[in-house]
Amino acid sequence: MATQKIEIKNNCAAIVAKNANLDKSSFVDVSMCDISISDANLSGLKIDGAQIGGAVVKNIGMPDENHPDYNPDLKHKPLRFDMCDFNASTFKNCNLSNVVIENCDITGLMINGILIDGLLKNVRYKYR
Repeated sequence: MATQKIEIKNNCAAIVAKNANLDKSSFVDVSMCDISISDANLSGLKIDGAQIGGAVVKNIGMPDENHPDYNPDLKHKPLRFDMCDFNASTFKNCNLSNVVIENCDITGLMINGILIDGLLKNVRYKYR
C-alpha cells in the first residue's frame, strides 16, 4: 500500500484508526480531549505545550514476558520529561530504577511514605 498524505482541517471528531501506520504524523493546535491510544508504538513521541490534566498513562515500556510481542533482547529507550508540572501526581507501581531528578522542586515529594526533601535536609545537616 502506498503512503498517503492526508490533511485534516476543522472538525473531524471521533476518528478511529486501526492497524494504521501514522509514522511521522504531526498534530498542531488541535483538541484531542478524551482520546484513547492503546497497543501503540509511540517510540520517539514528542509532546510540547500540551495540557494533559487528568491524563492516565499506564503499561508503558516494553511488553512483558506474557505478551505475544515480548522479545527479551529488546530494551526501550529512556523517557525524558523537561519543564513538566507533575504537582500532586501519583506514580504507582513504576520502575524508577536509575532515574535522575535534576533542578526540580521536590517540596512534599514522598516516596513510600518518606518525605524526600526532609530526608535530604537531614543528610545535608549531618554531613556539614
